[in-house]
This record gives sequence, structure tokens and C-alpha cells, in this order.
Amino acid sequence: MLAKPKGTIDVKGNDALLYEYVSSLVNTIMSSYNYEYIRTPLFEASELFHRSVGESSDIVKKETYDFLDKGNRNMTLRPEGTAGVVRSFIEDKEYALPDVKKYYYNGTMYRYERPQTGRLREFSQFGVEVLGSNDPLVDAEVISLQYKILEALHIDNLQVNINTLGDAESRDNYRDALVKYIEPHLDELCDDCKERFKTNPLRILDCKVDADSEVLKNAPKTIDYLTNDAKVRFDTVLKYLDLLEVDYEVNPKIVRGLDYYDHTVFEVVSLDNNETRQSVLGAGGRYNKLIKELDGPESYGMGFACGIDRIINILKEMDLYKSIKREVDCYVMYVSEEEKLYALDLIQSLRLNGVICETDYLNKGLKGQFKQADRLNAKYLIILNNEDLQKGLVNVKDNVTKEEEKVDISEVVEYIIGNL
Repeated sequence: MLAKPKGTIDVKGNDALLYEYVSSLVNTIMSSYNYEYIRTPLFEASELFHRSVGESSDIVKKETYDFLDKGNRNMTLRPEGTAGVVRSFIEDKEYALPDVKKYYYNGTMYRYERPQTGRLREFSQFGVEVLGSNDPLVDAEVISLQYKILEALHIDNLQVNINTLGDAESRDNYRDALVKYIEPHLDELCDDCKERFKTNPLRILDCKVDADSEVLKNAPKTIDYLTNDAKVRFDTVLKYLDLLEVDYEVNPKIVRGLDYYDHTVFEVVSLDNNETRQSVLGAGGRYNKLIKELDGPESYGMGFACGIDRIINILKEMDLYKSIKREVDCYVMYVSEEEKLYALDLIQSLRLNGVICETDYLNKGLKGQFKQADRLNAKYLIILNNEDLQKGLVNVKDNVTKEEEKVDISEVVEYIIGNL
């Protein structure tokens, strides 16, 4: 029997309702923040992700879906959203425009990793990218935006874990200190960390295998190696977050796993009731070097990505999804062929006027149709019968109050609309 690929899911039933609900809320809030929707290709030239995410990253080394197309070109299914948005920004020369570009996306990403709860090979993310401004206000807005979306979903115990990698000088100072500290302890770390030590030592701090080791717990902190300018900038971001009423904690261990970050980096987590376990729902940071590294001019970027699959798991754990049901406004019932012709015309008119309408497709009797209408949580029933139709009437029943009323067939659409 054919089956879905490992690490993928079919989204349907209550999960589909949750996807629709989350996406609708995201669209509404993004609109109020004046973010413009963008959809980039599902696959891009492999070079884009190798140059942006970093050749030494776990994503590029282990997790990307790479393939040769029929033109013998190296292509990659997108593992994250930022690189494609930045590529579009450069390709269309939007850096020459006078305004800051504020984009949001919502789509699927692909990483070949070991599937587990909240971690799939095909997964859904929404995220934002703000391009063209280095103002700390942008950092605070982006962090607050993700925080407020999750808050609007009624997810409890939200907290932002925030850190700064500083400017280039700060990062160089910290890298030297970290290398000096790690080198004597290298044999105590995993093989991946030994490789990271050669290519990008900061990635060691993001290791999941050695996360609880004493070596990493006692590692130098990035905030101790900041230049004065970098420290002032970070303090300004925190001041803005205070004004925006965002609950945050400065966490020097947050470095993020992508090469392109500098200055602000953060994760938004949901803490359990004892605040001992953290579920990372989304993360992001500033990437002021990335645009130039992808052959654009000097410019600035800040963004985040948020996992919809993880959000849905949290909503289900919290039993919030029970209040979300698939409902129809109106169910049209018929038995005879003549009634069916009236039903077809009436259903079309209702639907074209924005009424969510359903009917029977299995030739059930009225008893079976009443049961189906109840399963669909139909608000109104339109019960057609030949006797009423000959008089130009239909029987409309309020499925909540159980009250019934005869309505002129020429007025039934307006009647339903007026009572919804």
C-alpha cells in the first residue's frame, strides 16, 4: 500500500481547522502591522542556501533535500524562509526603494532530519523579514510581533530568551575567547562539536548533544565581549521590549544555528507550569551581513520564523482546539428529484452570497439528513417539500431554538443572511 513519506503528515480534520485558524489569525495581525505577504519558490539554487545558511551548518551538511534538475542544475528544497526573501529583495533591486520592506510568509520547508514530536521533514512555518533598517526599534517590533501572535493564540507562559552576538569586533573577540576556552576540553565534546571547532566554534554552543555538559555551562558569555556600541544597541532593544510589555530573559546561550546572524538573536518559548521545560515555538534574529554576502549592497535585515506544527501541538495539549469546530450556516434538505432541482439552485444562490451551505450527496432520507446536519453543526435547516414549493414557500428551521417558519422562496437567501 502506498504511504506518505517518513517525516510528513496529512493535515485534515481538527488539525486542518487549527491550521486554518492559526493562518487566519497570522494574516490578520500581519495586516495590522502593515507586513506584505510574499511567496518565494519551494526550491532554489543550492548555492543560495549554502552561502546564506552556511556550508558548516548542520542544515547544509546533513539536512537539505538536494537534487539535480533536468538541466543538470543543483537545486535544493528550501530549508528556511529568509534566504529566498533576501534573494528576491536583491534580484528586484528593492534596496533602491526609499522605504523599509516588511514581508511575511507562510509555507512549507524541508529538512532531512530524524522525525520526532514537533520536528518533521516537511513542516510549516510563518515568519517575517524586515529589510533596509538597522534601527533597534525593528528588532523590538519583530520580537513583539511573534510574541503577540502567540499570545493571541492564548498560549500560556510565553517567554523570550534573548541574546546578542554583537558587531563584527564583538564577535571576533568572543570567538577568540571561546576557542581558547574550548580547546583544552575538546575531547569531552561530541564528534560534531569537534568538527564545529574547526569551522565555526560558535555552533558548539547550539549543540543539542552537549547542551547539559559542564564544559558548555561554563563557557564564556557573548555579552561579556561586546563593544560599547554593541552593548548600547542591545540595551536599547531591551528598553523597547519593556515598553512593549514583552516578557524576556537575557540568555547568553542563545546563538542560533545559522551563520548569518549578528547582534540580536532570540527564541520564543512556552514554559511548562514548573518552568522546567521549554518548548521552542519560534526564533530569529538580525542578519546585517547576509544581503551583501548574497551579492547585494550593504543593507540590514531582521526576522523570525515560527513553527505552525509546534504551535498546533501546544494548542492540542492545552485543549484549546475543542472550541474550534467545522460548522455550516445552512443545510438544505430534499427527498424527491423535483425538490433536488430547487435545492441545487438555492444552494448555489446561498453560496454565492457568502453563506456556508451543505446538502445531501448520498440520497439519504430525511432522518439521515437531519443527523448529518447535526454533525455539521448547521445553524439553519431549509426543508424542501413539493407542497410548499408549489405555493412558492420553503420551511426554514432554526437548529438551535428549533423554531420553524415558512419563507417565500424568493426571499429565503436574504432571510438566512439577515439571521446569521
